[in-house]
Amino acid sequence: MHFLMGLTMLNKLTTLKLSSLFAALMFSTSVVYAAGPAAEVFKPDLAKGKEIMQQCLACHGADGNASAPIYPKIAGQHAEYLYKQLVNFKPGKDGEKPLRDNAIMAGFAAALSDEDMKNVSAYLEAQKQTLGSATNKDTLALGEKIYRGGIADKKIPACAGCHSPNGAGIPAQYPRLGGQHAEYTEGQLVAFRDGVRNNSEQMSVIAAKMSDKEMKAVSDYIAGLR
Repeated sequence: MHFLMGLTMLNKLTTLKLSSLFAALMFSTSVVYAAGPAAEVFKPDLAKGKEIMQQCLACHGADGNASAPIYPKIAGQHAEYLYKQLVNFKPGKDGEKPLRDNAIMAGFAAALSDEDMKNVSAYLEAQKQTLGSATNKDTLALGEKIYRGGIADKKIPACAGCHSPNGAGIPAQYPRLGGQHAEYTEGQLVAFRDGVRNNSEQMSVIAAKMSDKEMKAVSDYIAGLR
């Protein structure tokens, strides 16, 4: 009897601890920028992030919702992903070519400190992304097929497997895609295929197998995800 009472008490305490941990995670404003024992927990300063964002207005808008389709919507994007991209835009040591070759972004990223990049990334994650829409009804079925089922004969996996069925992605692992400008998404697939963008081996392999028609179709479909 005493054993059963003790076991019941232990279960209650365990449940309480897990509930407290879940609540802490839900309401925390910290961002983890690494995995494992050496994970760095950074408490972002959103006010400083907003201030840094003033340098990005011309292309990305005040809240990260770029109006021009050649520039990405970065509002609501996962902070860890945005931080990684800024790091990848920075020129390497001894003039090494960055993993993402973009002269404009290289200039901006080079001027930002590590803390600046984390603050602006956290600020952007807190913004709400504007909705998008697919515009080409003729390629909608093909785009949906690629996104949800992949291309079997080319051994291309479904995009939804990593980026989630609604395009929300997985924080710290895979970026949000839903609602993104189709022109921008297509441009990134081309960049991966052509070796202009080299910061994801997985995407480089996938893009290398895709035709222009397939890229355009899935990019347009992604624009309408929400």
